[in-house]
Amino acid sequence: MKLDSTTSAVVTGGASGLGAATCAELAARGVHVFALDLEQSIEGKAADNITYIATDVTDEQQVRQAVRQAAEAAPLRLAVTCAGICPSARIVGRKGTHDVGLFATTLNVNLVGTFSVMAAAADVMSTQEPINEDGARGLVVTTASVAAFEGQVGQAAYAASKGGVHALSITAARDLAGLGIRVNSIAPGIVETPMMAGITEEFREELQARVVFPKRMAKPTEFADLVVALAENDYLNGETIRLDGALRMPPR
Repeated sequence: MKLDSTTSAVVTGGASGLGAATCAELAARGVHVFALDLEQSIEGKAADNITYIATDVTDEQQVRQAVRQAAEAAPLRLAVTCAGICPSARIVGRKGTHDVGLFATTLNVNLVGTFSVMAAAADVMSTQEPINEDGARGLVVTTASVAAFEGQVGQAAYAASKGGVHALSITAARDLAGLGIRVNSIAPGIVETPMMAGITEEFREELQARVVFPKRMAKPTEFADLVVALAENDYLNGETIRLDGALRMPPR
């Protein structure tokens, strides 16, 4: 699949971190990019080839409206779901049991939000003309996490949500195959995003020491590069690809 001015893409969580890097890379290739994020996150944002749309991924109507808007600019060929939250709480800790509402909210944003965007994008993609002799119509790239495989202490909600995203990949790929839509997921390890900006230098060095090679955090641009690689290789489907420098997280 070619990423150029003949296509449009939606990217959730597009105002910062992984989403922002993905938007910038796609826009540089001429793609009509629609960055979906919360209203307070996109305030004052502006960039060539990027349209920012205030969207809460837990609101199905907002998601569907944003996806339809993207498809009006050019055929929608790519949807990338980067929006997510990462709370920390033990199932039973000093302050009592894990708040069930927090657990549900995490799954609602990270997993249900991902599914909502996937479903809305696939619905639009399914009505478009195929782009090659295989009948390909588009690609959905979701964001899992290494926590889907090695969730640490305090990550019950986050790990469960990202495990769901991972499990969704092959299922969705099979579900949408008849429509010519591929589905892949990326499972990042530790990435240099705003979420990591507040950690101490000591903790940063400790995290980086756990990475096998290269011994550093991933760059958001490396996530964006992998999105492009997934788009351009039409035979990659139903996969969750770890982007982690061979990191395997310990219990804590």
